[in-house]
Amino acid sequence: MKAMVINRTQPLTPDASPLQLVEMAVPRPVDDEILIRVSACGVCHTELDEIEGRTPPARFPIVPGHEVVGRVEGRGPGASRFATGDRVGVGWIHSSSGAVDENLDPGFRATGRDADGGYAEYMTVPERYAYPIPDLFSDLEAAPLLCAGGVGYRALRLAGIANGDALGLTGFGGSAHIVLQLARHLYPDSPVHVFARDASTRAFARELGADWAGDTRDRAPRPLHAIIDTTPAWLPVVMALENLRPGGRLVINAIRKEDSDKHHLLELRYHDHLWMEKEIKTVANVTHVDLVEFLPIAARIPIRPHVSAFPLERANDAIIELKFHPVQGAKVLKL
Repeated sequence: MKAMVINRTQPLTPDASPLQLVEMAVPRPVDDEILIRVSACGVCHTELDEIEGRTPPARFPIVPGHEVVGRVEGRGPGASRFATGDRVGVGWIHSSSGAVDENLDPGFRATGRDADGGYAEYMTVPERYAYPIPDLFSDLEAAPLLCAGGVGYRALRLAGIANGDALGLTGFGGSAHIVLQLARHLYPDSPVHVFARDASTRAFARELGADWAGDTRDRAPRPLHAIIDTTPAWLPVVMALENLRPGGRLVINAIRKEDSDKHHLLELRYHDHLWMEKEIKTVANVTHVDLVEFLPIAARIPIRPHVSAFPLERANDAIIELKFHPVQGAKVLKL
């Protein structure tokens, strides 16, 4: 089978090709695993973190990719939930102990980091961590729901808002453009405010229903009850804390933060950013319950992810665009 692999960690530059196209043996499902023929796989910021070493792979080479959609082609002897031909999705959680806090479990294994993922024609996963895809979605539309959507759903729940509370989203890429649609459905009376560096991205947010959209350094027209940060940077954290109301909560939905703008943390002023019982909450991974709950909700709304498709062989182009260009919606590999 064809696969794109990471062979080492390295800094990304605009002319880099961090992934290598290789031929690999088709994996065989064992125990309770299923074999999936991959049809689409989303491209996530976490792949940048893997390549650049902020959350390095457990081994090399590794097949990245954790927003996977495909069809069941085989089953291990202990697998019985799915039949051959069923369409399923796989997210960031590849396996865990099965405990209530499986996302925090020391045995947590991530798809595409600790086990081969979906930048390939085939992959295997324990059947517990595969999910039926609602018929409403095409393969390309479904792919970003498996991480950007699922972890966005988790972040929105952790924000702790009620209908009518003012919500902020800082950064407006693959996850936030789904969270905006989700918030509009779950909290129809809550005004949504988007902070983004790029003017075209702010316009895109307004097209999707944002009540207000401004630059990362702008002040919102009102103090916000909660803000979800989906960026790899530190400046949005500082500015989000300044935009929170007393008792407000910042939810950081990111695996790692880059060091390039870490100096902005020196702009923190206790009185303006941290006082009055403001909270910071981080999102760690995603559980299978998040995806079990989220996918049917996404179908009921229905959420419509905006996607740009790339063939598997152009995965490097998708990675570089994600790193260096303004993002509108999600990037997806089509196999």
